[in-house]
Formats: sequence, structure tokens, C-alpha cells
Amino acid sequence: MRIGFAGLGNMGGRICTVIVRSGREVLGYDVRTENVTAAGARPAASVGEVTAGSDLLLMSLPDSRVVEAVVLGDGGVLAHARPGQIVVDLSTAAPDSTTRIHRLLAERGAAYLDAGVSGGAAAAERGALTLMVGGEADQLERARPVLELFSAQIFHCGASGAGHTVKLLNNFLNAIALSATAEVMVAAKKAGLDLETVLGVLNASSGVNFATLNRFPKIIHGDYLKGGLTNTLMLKDVNLYVELVARLGVASLHASGPVAAFGLARALGYADEISNTVVDAIGDLSGGVRLHEKDGGV
Repeated sequence: MRIGFAGLGNMGGRICTVIVRSGREVLGYDVRTENVTAAGARPAASVGEVTAGSDLLLMSLPDSRVVEAVVLGDGGVLAHARPGQIVVDLSTAAPDSTTRIHRLLAERGAAYLDAGVSGGAAAAERGALTLMVGGEADQLERARPVLELFSAQIFHCGASGAGHTVKLLNNFLNAIALSATAEVMVAAKKAGLDLETVLGVLNASSGVNFATLNRFPKIIHGDYLKGGLTNTLMLKDVNLYVELVARLGVASLHASGPVAAFGLARALGYADEISNTVVDAIGDLSGGVRLHEKDGGV
């Protein structure tokens, strides 16, 4: 099965590198050719070329707007798709857009799997991502040998759009945990508490979450784990979640917190920084607090 990859940025590049490291050749396309070569892929000149030259095409793109441009645009994926081909979308995208693309590709005999990923840059580099997949189960089984090269767990979540739906639910909880923990840690710093001790308490108590376990033990020492989701993309994901639950008729009572936190980070100049820097945005608004400096100042 010939592998193609469109979108070799923060996550796509890391995933591609793992695939290449396994001994598989990848034909890649990105608007920045240097991203393709850095990931170890063979450069394609266009989206059309990478689609025509692959049996399984992976995509890792910023949002549904870009996914639609790549798939539905002139000379894009849809124009070059063929019967038996599998397209796997690793992006975080709007489920209604996903199901529309699935239908259009099916008309050309091609399969479309929406495969949200979780685990961040570190898991991508280890080939240990979690995948939540929507689409036909038999097509997932065809794609599984390639997907298993960079994932530790693969969940089939249901029909087309289900993978991206579960991804939005997960990312919303991630955004809640990260922004709320950031606020708590700034408060702990201003209260003069030892941050290692605070994290030890949280991780042995009911406040434990992914951010307390995996992010803040690094952040308090100045390591922001760069390479993951930016504040802009985190805010995009939260807004997609709000749109999703509105369509479902579910009351969203907790969205205001992460919308405010990551919106603040964007407004204060952290838009393209990793979303962990939301703690610095909250710190800025709280008197110039930095967790990793003794005096707590900037």
C-alpha cells in the first residue's frame, strides 16, 4: 500500500517521521517543502500528485476550512480520488463537513475515515497516539497496518463523523483541564506555595487531570513542551465543540472558561505559541506571574 501524506506541520511531520522510521516510503505534500524533507518524505509537487501517487492518503490539517480546500479545491483530493483508495483525515474538523466529504468521496468509490488523534507531540514522536475513527469498519481494517505504525490505541467510534465528534468532546475536556489548572497554579504561585508540593497533592487527590500529571510538572521548570496545539487551534477546537453541542441541543454551561482563557492568550500575543502558555497569559493578567521564576515575576 503506497502511503501519501498531506500536511506535514507540528503533528503531521512527527507522524510522517515515525512512518518513515518504520521503513515505509511516504510521498508528502506541504505548502512548505522543507517540512516534507524534514519529515523524511519524498516531495510531491501538488495535492493532486500526492493523491494520485498513494493508495492510502493521510491528512493532518489545521481546520475544516483547510481540509475542504485541500479535498474539494481545483486539482485537489476529490478530483484525483479513485475506487479503492482510502483517505484518512487526522485533523480536528467539524463533523458535518466530514460527513459531506465522506459522501463525495464515496461517489468516486474512495473511502474517507475521520481519525482524530490524541496524545500530543510527545506521543506522536513515540508512535503512541490514540486514534478515534469514524467511517466504515472494513476500511479501518484495511488502513490499520499503517495507522498502527504511529498509534498505540485505535478506537472505531462509529459512522462517518463519529471520530471527529469524539475528538471535539475530548479536546473540550482537555481545554477545561489545561485552562483551569493554569489558573490554579498561578494562584498557588501568588500564595507563596511550593509548586512541586501543590502538584503532588493534586495528583494524589480529586483534582488530578492530564494537565497536572503531564504538563505542569514540566511547565513549573520552564519547559512548555513546545510543538503541540497552539492557543489559536485550541480556541478553534472549543468553538467547534460549542457549535456541535448547539446542534445537538445540549446546554453548554462550561465553555465560557476555556473560551475566555485561550481568547486571552491570543489577545496577549500567544496566538501561535503552544496552548500551555495560557498559564503565562493568566499570569500576565495577575501581576506578571511566571511559575518557573523564584520571584514569580516576568
